[in-house]
Amino acid sequence: MTNSTRTYLSRYLTGTSRIMATSNRESEINKKEEEWREELTPEQFCVLRQHATERPHTSPLNKQYAKGTYVCAGCGQPLFTSGTKFDSGTGWPSFFHPIEGAIGTTVDKSLFMTRVEVHCSRCKGHLGHVFDDGPAPTGKRYCINGVSLKFIPD
Repeated sequence: MTNSTRTYLSRYLTGTSRIMATSNRESEINKKEEEWREELTPEQFCVLRQHATERPHTSPLNKQYAKGTYVCAGCGQPLFTSGTKFDSGTGWPSFFHPIEGAIGTTVDKSLFMTRVEVHCSRCKGHLGHVFDDGPAPTGKRYCINGVSLKFIPD
């Protein structure tokens, strides 16, 4: 894939022309950019490694409510269980609680606002953001890009 194709794809996924920097935080999985590109689809690479956002209502996982576990599409780490999924009406899969120790957070100051970014604690792949407008018992809404997840049914 050429750089111009990646830029176009990033613009398509995010609706912007800006690509955020890939995280360089310590990770249990240390792969070079080319290794990630070979293992992930172009959409997964843009979201997980370049912090892009998929368009709302495009992921089949948004309406997936079978019993199972949602794992990181980058490294396979279990992130959320189906029992914590809810329909937030946002167009992205949403959860009110992650599996203990599965995610990390960082401050995201892109797009002229401050948000809390959610990433996989194992590979540091960008998953989405967490907001304080979710249901009980946590009051949290983990708004996750479906392309950054894989669903494993029970």
